[in-house]
Amino acid sequence: MSHRFIAYDVALKFAASVRPLLDSLRRKDRSLEDQLRRAVASVVLNISEGDGKSSLRDQARYFEIARGSCREARAALKLAAIWRYIDEPTVADLDALADRVCALLSKLISRASSASR
Repeated sequence: MSHRFIAYDVALKFAASVRPLLDSLRRKDRSLEDQLRRAVASVVLNISEGDGKSSLRDQARYFEIARGSCREARAALKLAAIWRYIDEPTVADLDALADRVCALLSKLISRASSASR
């Protein structure tokens, strides 16, 4: 299985794992919930869109956007923990999953960037 498919699958797992927290977070901080929801969706959608690009440069660009959104989602989760909207162990588990997505995306970006030179 290619790294693109693995990254996509792990991103979907991350999105599915975040989903149960969104309703509770919305009641506590609507703005943070919206930011987290959009960031997580952006990870999955940009991996998918990048995978559909024929140019390696375009692929790398979309994977970079996905990685940035993944980092944004991680930051939102950490804020939610600091502000005690979500418990630390839950955030730690989600952060580990997001870290894996970011690492896979970094590999994809590196490969696409190297190959396009």
